[in-house]
Amino acid sequence: MNVTLKNVTKKFPSRTKNTPDVYAVNDFTLEFPDGKLIALLGPSGCGKSTTLNLISGLLKVTDGKVLFGDEDVTDLAAEKRGVGLVFQNYALYPHLTVRQNILFPLQNLKGKEKMSKSQMNEKAENIARLVQVDNLMDRKPSELSGGQQQRVAIARALVKMPKVLLLDEPLSNLDARLRLQTREEIRRIQKETGITTLFVTHDQDEAMSISDMIVVMKDGVLQQTGLPQEVYDNPENLFVAQFLGTPPISTFDGEVRNGTLYIGDDVVFEGLSCQEKKVTVGIRPEGYVLKENGAFRCSLKRVEVMGRDITVISENENCNSGEIRSIIGSDNKVDVTKEWVCFDLKPEKVYVFDRESGKRLREAEVRSNG
Repeated sequence: MNVTLKNVTKKFPSRTKNTPDVYAVNDFTLEFPDGKLIALLGPSGCGKSTTLNLISGLLKVTDGKVLFGDEDVTDLAAEKRGVGLVFQNYALYPHLTVRQNILFPLQNLKGKEKMSKSQMNEKAENIARLVQVDNLMDRKPSELSGGQQQRVAIARALVKMPKVLLLDEPLSNLDARLRLQTREEIRRIQKETGITTLFVTHDQDEAMSISDMIVVMKDGVLQQTGLPQEVYDNPENLFVAQFLGTPPISTFDGEVRNGTLYIGDDVVFEGLSCQEKKVTVGIRPEGYVLKENGAFRCSLKRVEVMGRDITVISENENCNSGEIRSIIGSDNKVDVTKEWVCFDLKPEKVYVFDRESGKRLREAEVRSNG
């Protein structure tokens, strides 16, 4: 089931005369494709959970439309939309067993959808096997680990085979190891069921690793959408470039003069068609090539040997994002006795943004060394 939002806005009216209304989601238009796992990604307060709640029907839109396939569900009650919801805090019934928690949505079906006891038990058993909690059916939530509780919550959401599965920060309460394991399980379950799944997270590693598509939001506004690697490689603005990537991109005050891109006095690239202006230059950590007489010079601080990679920690007076972390291959030899380290830069890993708007300036970049 594909989900489409058309010019969706959610406004929360101000409670005082002196403060403006809050637009949690502002003129959001996007189609979420059928059968894919889509990550809604952004910092806290960007509107991603509100977007999920607008799709589920827990919140009513202020303006715009929500469609499931060709059906307009904008005014349809949440319980009639056929969605499955999984929350950050699991929301399991503590006095019920795992089996009873999974069965609960089926026991509330009425009319033509109502099932016999044997049918409900069969569905519960099948879903429990899918999420690998079939050996825990007689336990209560307090007897389960965090990861097991989250699997039960997913099973309960899936047991009615919803049209759309909505996951709101489902891994936030898990430790690092369980987060990794559970996110892989979510990917496996989504692949096996083929249900369109929207996954809200502020963790870009989670979004990049398991999703078919990522949707980056800021202040209730859609910033960019696409395949995870495409968005990482081709950010539309400075916010997206800074939000994606570990270690994060380093940014510098730069300037375009006479078709040449400068960072300080260092010539980064020549032969550009951009008009003269002050810019912000972003360089990905993997965008540096160690070279004795390289075009870009930095003050060497230390070197971290990571096995297959080396991370060079340096500083530059034009850098406005703290230390520079440059990742190079372990076959490189860094002379730690020197005060300076020099690099050439990979054109495809260097991005130029308008200093004021943050919009990417593609005319101020080159795509090859030729």
